[in-house]
Amino acid sequence: MTSPTADLADHLALDASAQDLLFRHARSANTFTDEPVSDEQVAALYDLIKWGPTAMNTQPLRLVVVRSAEAKARLVGHMFEGNQAKTAQAPLTVVLAYDSDFHEHLPTNFPHKADAKEMFGAEEVRHGFAAPQAWLQAGYFILGVRALGLAAGPMAGFDAAGIDADLLADTTLRSFAVVNVGHPGPDAHFDRLPRHDHAAAVITL
Repeated sequence: MTSPTADLADHLALDASAQDLLFRHARSANTFTDEPVSDEQVAALYDLIKWGPTAMNTQPLRLVVVRSAEAKARLVGHMFEGNQAKTAQAPLTVVLAYDSDFHEHLPTNFPHKADAKEMFGAEEVRHGFAAPQAWLQAGYFILGVRALGLAAGPMAGFDAAGIDADLLADTTLRSFAVVNVGHPGPDAHFDRLPRHDHAAAVITL
């Protein structure tokens, strides 16, 4: 594990243990113990991540918490083969979706712009706007899972249309990621892959 030089770490308001919990020591998990993730933990997670910013305060992300054995079996059926076993084994799985009717909440969430809702009258405009904002919130979600002291296993290998037609049928929600959540189990992590350094990733104009 690469540690920051002391002078860089000192510029952060978070103490070193919080920095490590959220970033340096945190890993995506592929196996989990059977220790459950409670409704209270999920509520605490959302109560934290809801404060992350989105454009025009649209907040399109919705968390579809898959708990029952029946719902989990249906979800596993829509996962690609390589993701089926770990999804079945995880104590909790959350489908991340965006609400394509997010604009209905704008009179409350963005009240200082009277015509905000009317800006999103066209469905294709709403989908195009909601998706990147929900992905932004997905980043908050993963950090929130880590803040609980848990691990997230985000996945993109699934049949989104199948999930939408099955678990999200008759809703305005559209799935875009599936995340297993829990305490890491045996052999949970792949080897850590390289990250770009400052010189490669930061451009100053």
